[in-house]
Amino acid sequence: VQLQASGGGLVQPGSSLRLSCVISARTLDYYGIGWFRQVPGKEREGVAGISMRLGHTWSADSVKGRFTISKDNAKSTVYLQMNSLKSEDTGVYYCAAGVPTHSITTGWGTTFREYDYWGQGTQVTVSS
Repeated sequence: VQLQASGGGLVQPGSSLRLSCVISARTLDYYGIGWFRQVPGKEREGVAGISMRLGHTWSADSVKGRFTISKDNAKSTVYLQMNSLKSEDTGVYYCAAGVPTHSITTGWGTTFREYDYWGQGTQVTVSS
């Protein structure tokens, strides 16, 4: 499984960005895909995730109402639409793939340890 994240950049507070994660996998429906972010000195933080088969999603409380995760199975791509960006959203954003051991609706996929495959990361900087 290979993942390629893109779409990061330098934006002002209040702006929007859309991150993309292109996944190469034999059977995409097996996987849950998560977006995580990391800043130096801190543990990788879960942002949002989605089941490629059923489309169930989760998102962190800090981004609810601002970030939306979606998928396009035909394009093997997961998107993270980020609106109303804040300075605290700054970090390197990674997408990752894992095989769910239970449903996203019952809490799978919110921690980085549940994922086996990682993309290279894309930098998001929110600054005036």
